Amino acid sequence: MPTTDGWPARGIRPHRDQFGPASAGGYSPRRPGTDAEHHLAVPGGPRSGSVRGHGAPSPGDLIFPAVARLELDELLAQLVDRAQDVLSTQGRLRGLLRANRVITADLSLDVVLRRIVESACELVDARYGALGVIARDGHLEQFVHVGMDPSMVEAIGSTPRGDGVLGLLTEEPTPVRLDDIADHPHAVGFPSGHPPMQGFLGVPIRVRNEIFGNLYLTEKRGGAEFTTEDEELVLALAANAGVAIDNARLFGEAQHRQQWSQASADITRHLLADGDDPLELIVRRAGNVARADTSALALCDPAAGALSFDVADGHDADRLRGRHVPMDASLAGRAVRERAPLVVGDARSLGGSEVDGLDVGPIMIVPLIASQVTSGALFLGRRRGSGLFSDEDLELAAAFAAHVALALELARTRAARGRLSLLEDRDRIARDLHDHVMQRLFAVAMGLQGLAASEERTARAERMNTYVEDLDETVREIRQTIFELRGRSTPATGSGLRAKILGIIDDMADAFGFTPRLHLDGPVDSAIDAAVGDHLVAVVRETLSNAARHAQAHAVEVTVTAADGRVSAEVVDDGVGMGPTTRRSGLANLRSRAEGLGGTFVIEPGPHGGTRVRWSVPTS
Repeated sequence: MPTTDGWPARGIRPHRDQFGPASAGGYSPRRPGTDAEHHLAVPGGPRSGSVRGHGAPSPGDLIFPAVARLELDELLAQLVDRAQDVLSTQGRLRGLLRANRVITADLSLDVVLRRIVESACELVDARYGALGVIARDGHLEQFVHVGMDPSMVEAIGSTPRGDGVLGLLTEEPTPVRLDDIADHPHAVGFPSGHPPMQGFLGVPIRVRNEIFGNLYLTEKRGGAEFTTEDEELVLALAANAGVAIDNARLFGEAQHRQQWSQASADITRHLLADGDDPLELIVRRAGNVARADTSALALCDPAAGALSFDVADGHDADRLRGRHVPMDASLAGRAVRERAPLVVGDARSLGGSEVDGLDVGPIMIVPLIASQVTSGALFLGRRRGSGLFSDEDLELAAAFAAHVALALELARTRAARGRLSLLEDRDRIARDLHDHVMQRLFAVAMGLQGLAASEERTARAERMNTYVEDLDETVREIRQTIFELRGRSTPATGSGLRAKILGIIDDMADAFGFTPRLHLDGPVDSAIDAAVGDHLVAVVRETLSNAARHAQAHAVEVTVTAADGRVSAEVVDDGVGMGPTTRRSGLANLRSRAEGLGGTFVIEPGPHGGTRVRWSVPTS
């Protein structure tokens, strides 16, 4: 509140030793002690606002010494500076709060990392910023940067690995603030095309008390240096950034797990629904979910002691598909033998394995284990220079492989059950044919033979004998059908000699345009030695191949007979015959096979044109 002399109740008052007692109009001044004093008029006085010299002051004048006025100016300047500092600090705190809101506004890890760098640059007015994610080997596996245009980034080339000053934070995770980065002993210089940088501020980012990466800031705008306040602000931002990164990682992991689970469910549903090409679907879905550039499935071949990459997808799939690698000298074989997943950081260091010659860096191989059987391995690879597979990737891929292996085993079991049911039906039909139909045919044939014998040489007797021969031919065909029903499930899966010959017949159907007729007589599966059986299969295949290429036949009949300690294969066609050609390399091979086993080989014209080939050897 104002006083009677017009000055505020609070503020700076004149020194008491300079002024006399108060009067009704204000203070009565004393005589000044020196000429350096100034006389200020009291507001509201008769000469308010005037400054007197050495003349006598009026009763309304107020006199301040020069020293007090200088102190007042300094105090006011300090108050203004402090107010500006408070406003600046308040603005920077607002910037920190705004940065925290920005980095927590998204749950995508890549977006969060970039926003952290952008917010840090804006907070301390830095021209360039970057965030390096530390890999398991201590180097930087990801480098998110802002401030450089794309042409400059392309001119620099590869991203930093975390050497030099950047590696200080990895070795000792404490803040680093430098006035000139080039003066530091650990500085390694900049690559060609890199912009000049002097001021440097780096702080670590912790996620659950573990170092996730480092935040780098350089070149404060205006040529200023990074201050202690800048460091404190960036440390506060890094603490909040660690929480945002953790949330984004948890969200990403949850999404990744859901993708693997969905892929497993899709594969299982496809297999149980009798879907086509389940292996192709397995490889494609696994590659997509694992973010792999190359994916393949290596299946075990126990007989050969090797693994076969029958299915592949993605980059270099054509080069990997069809490769056969030994079980004891390959990465996939090692995973299958040890029944444990395998992760390799850089496949370039491996030579002679299944990845030889491929553009593959990090790889992950997971065996397909169901019960006590390992049927193969799932191969996943990324291009050179890509990020490594994490422990989470390995865990999820192993769970996916276990589900796939179980689904495949269930599908195989169901298919085997279906084949068993089919075989049981065929066996029942074969038993009925043998026990009922053939017995009745035998009885009819014997009755006709008896009637024919009682007749003298008449036309009726000849007709009866013809009927008997037809019945004998029918019996042979029924016997052949019985052998096929009992000894063959499918041409591709049968392991006996009959199944192999039937498989050849089916394979040659496309070459001829029709299916050759086959007769199998006698105990072909049981009476023929394994070595002789291999020769027999080769002879049938080569003979039919020659007929398909040269005979131009409309009908082909194959007869394989095992009787009296010998096996014979006879192939008859109705084609154009031998012809005048002199090339006999295939025939010479057939002859040498027969003579090597102590048998015979005959080639001659067929009974109704064409060619007849007969190959006969002992059964053992």
